[in-house]
Amino acid sequence: MLKKLSIGLVCLGLLGCSSTRGPQITDRGGSDAFNTDISEISISGRDSFRVGVLLPLTGKAAKHGQGLKNATMMALEDLNNPNLILQYYDTQSTAGGARIAAENAISQRSDLILGPLMSSEVQAISTETIYRGVPVIAFSTNEEVLQPTVYTLGLLVEEQVDRIMTYAAQKGRRRFALLLPDNSTGSAVAKAAVKSAQKNGVDVTVIGFYPPSTSDFSGIIKDMSNYSARHARLNKLRSALKNKAAGGDVSAQKALDRLSTKEGLGDIGFDAVIIPESGAKLTSAISMFAYYDAAYPQVQFLGTSVWENSRLNNESMIVRSLYPALSRSHSSYFASKYFDTFGERPASLYSFAYDAVALAGELSKQGRENINQAITAPDGYSGINGPFRLFEDGSNQHSLDIMEIRPTGDVVVEAAPRKFNDDGGQRLQPVVIDSSYHGPKIYGKDASTAQIMIYGEILPIENQPVAYTSPEQEKEAVNKELRQMNIVMPQ
Repeated sequence: MLKKLSIGLVCLGLLGCSSTRGPQITDRGGSDAFNTDISEISISGRDSFRVGVLLPLTGKAAKHGQGLKNATMMALEDLNNPNLILQYYDTQSTAGGARIAAENAISQRSDLILGPLMSSEVQAISTETIYRGVPVIAFSTNEEVLQPTVYTLGLLVEEQVDRIMTYAAQKGRRRFALLLPDNSTGSAVAKAAVKSAQKNGVDVTVIGFYPPSTSDFSGIIKDMSNYSARHARLNKLRSALKNKAAGGDVSAQKALDRLSTKEGLGDIGFDAVIIPESGAKLTSAISMFAYYDAAYPQVQFLGTSVWENSRLNNESMIVRSLYPALSRSHSSYFASKYFDTFGERPASLYSFAYDAVALAGELSKQGRENINQAITAPDGYSGINGPFRLFEDGSNQHSLDIMEIRPTGDVVVEAAPRKFNDDGGQRLQPVVIDSSYHGPKIYGKDASTAQIMIYGEILPIENQPVAYTSPEQEKEAVNKELRQMNIVMPQ
């Protein structure tokens, strides 16, 4: 059973109660965390549970650091747990600053460390915290820096990809394309997608990589959509129809008119596309897919949580697209109270800091002996964002809504599950490469390099990408497309 994090006897956000203007929260220890190594909140007791909170309170990430700090203070106010002490340390938004902050936190008897935020900071403190036996619950979204006793509550790419692909597969989508930046985000999405595809009995058929700085997707999407072969097929048909129309065939002329907006004919090789971009880049990419005849409902566009709050509702090509997001029914309490207390809307990231403090409060009641066992309880916890759990390898799982973009606003089409499957906390398993497995076609990156990045090895010859449609299937795909336009192929 999920353990509900105890947020005092005041209004529980996870129970859906409303909030009036919250209390003005201040550092009860009276210290300034911006200018000193440490500031304490709460009242020290003989057996207090000390938590070192490592945040970028100065430097390039200071805005997020202050927001995270605000959330921790808000949680502590709700907890009303005099046994819990938060000790703040400024990482200065650097790896070196994080290392010093962690050393100070450990020397000042921290039983647990919350933070830091950035993956470079997490990596910098891991050796020392593991050696000293102090667990870390960070806010990074980079799985590569995680390991036993170094956890994160950040929303990880693997979970987002699996959630959205599982939903799309349940709705009948069978062949997935990935349009990815050639960086760590793209790598994470690709790895997660092939795992989720095998879990769901679907295929990742094509992956296109592009330079992260680009906003021109025409070339890569042209390749991904099999444009050259499809365009040649269309030109051949147009030529035959023009000859018939020149001879007075009225139906041939009507067919030509119907084909005037088409760029190609035949199977594009996928019926869903994942694009982990937002803003102008996302709009540009989806528009280019539409230009090459890949549009809804034939193709379902899917995103990650970066789509949230992107204001895409006026983009006709993006309407009906889907993405995963933290449960809105749960997190509405946090957003409302944060605004009432601090006068601004919180980033969704800040809510993880609230849950981290609430989890620390729960751990403070269970003793220090089996703290890692408590952190990784298989049933997980029910927090301000809904259910979550942490795994022994440092990663996590949240419960996510599926959102659909509509002209009037994004709506929940499948609510976040209220509890996890009774699977003991199993994550996606590595891809099994057997005789039935075929890798995706790769564009924009050397295929061997991409395969090593995704699978850790180059696929054997028998597992190299293959055409997903035979000549007979291709012909049927063309005929089906023509029938939908009421066009009969000329003899």
